[in-house]
Amino acid sequence: MIYSMTAFARSDVKQDWGTAVWEIRSVNQRFLETYFRLPEQFRALEPVLRERLRKKLQRGKVECTLRFTANESNVSKLHMNEELAKQVLHAADWVQSHGQSTGVNPLDVLRWPGVIAAEEADMDAINSEVLKQFDVLIEDFLQARASEGNALEAMIEQRLDGIEAEVKKVEQEMPDIMQWQRDRITSRFEEAKVELEPGRLEQEMIMLAQKIDVAEELDRLKAHVAETRKILKKGGAIGRRLDFMMQEFNRESNTLGSKSINTSITQSAVEMKVLIEQMREQIQNIE
Repeated sequence: MIYSMTAFARSDVKQDWGTAVWEIRSVNQRFLETYFRLPEQFRALEPVLRERLRKKLQRGKVECTLRFTANESNVSKLHMNEELAKQVLHAADWVQSHGQSTGVNPLDVLRWPGVIAAEEADMDAINSEVLKQFDVLIEDFLQARASEGNALEAMIEQRLDGIEAEVKKVEQEMPDIMQWQRDRITSRFEEAKVELEPGRLEQEMIMLAQKIDVAEELDRLKAHVAETRKILKKGGAIGRRLDFMMQEFNRESNTLGSKSINTSITQSAVEMKVLIEQMREQIQNIE
């Protein structure tokens, strides 16, 4: 399966403790780069999240965002340690009974360490749910990448069909082109009233055929089409290999154009370069 590097996914989880919303997006990048935007209380999860992404992705600039909203009804419930408060008051009474005025303020007692404590949310349970939802997010994200990858594959296959059609067109036209060139050379000799020596025309045609022979370039183009389809069928992280194939396609199409002596072949070479460039632009988005 082919994966695009451009995709987006969103997933959320709602529990008694509140709501957590995950978003992930990515664009093309030569290597894998991951960025996280997390609330402060979830910062410790970043190494775990980064490792989970690296196990699933090969390339791309990936940004993950977590938005957390706590349930207000479960936040900041205060609990008083009555036994400790009594001990603090008893100590204050003892000091006062020995002739020292303490002037104890009830708020001072409440501020004593351990007398008042806010109920803390069970972060282990919340982290577990958040990580679980992150795994769901990754699967949705991979599906989005695969869907886009399928579209890219279909587009590339269409361009490969176009290149094959142009190769076949050139192959069919070459005999007519050679005959046209033969008639052209004969006509020029006749116009110049030059008598051809026996075998001279054949020698000229042999030299010309060697100069404009594009059979090797056409064979290589067909081989590149077959290899590209093989890579597409294999799937996985194939972006770099496909990019290399586009360089090979360009090399052969340039040589084909440089050997052209006919507008039809020139047009085919130009059409191939257009198709190759269209593939190359889209391959930049393939993982």
